[in-house]
Amino acid sequence: MNKRMIEALIGGAILGLVCVAGAYIRSGSAASPVFVFSLWYNRVIIGLAVGAPWPAKPRNKALLRGAVLGLLVSFAFYSSTGFQDPVSFVAGILYGVILEAWLSRSEKKT
Repeated sequence: MNKRMIEALIGGAILGLVCVAGAYIRSGSAASPVFVFSLWYNRVIIGLAVGAPWPAKPRNKALLRGAVLGLLVSFAFYSSTGFQDPVSFVAGILYGVILEAWLSRSEKKT
């Protein structure tokens, strides 16, 4: 695996923990372990998609790519919940952008 992929997977796992904490708080500590794990795993998959060895793009196009990938991956989770968790769906789009911003920033340094 290249550095971009490793950083994206780690970033997805960390953002997944943030998302799980938010979902747990929003649910009043009633979120099932399966739901929590699925939400976290979805964020790791966003990291996998964003971290793929994509061709170099200008930063604004890279951020758009992150948003689109976040949307596509998050939609799978959102639809599996019966469209009951729009906050997590929107967060997935933002997480795609955050990951791409983080990765494109670190790519400029090297």
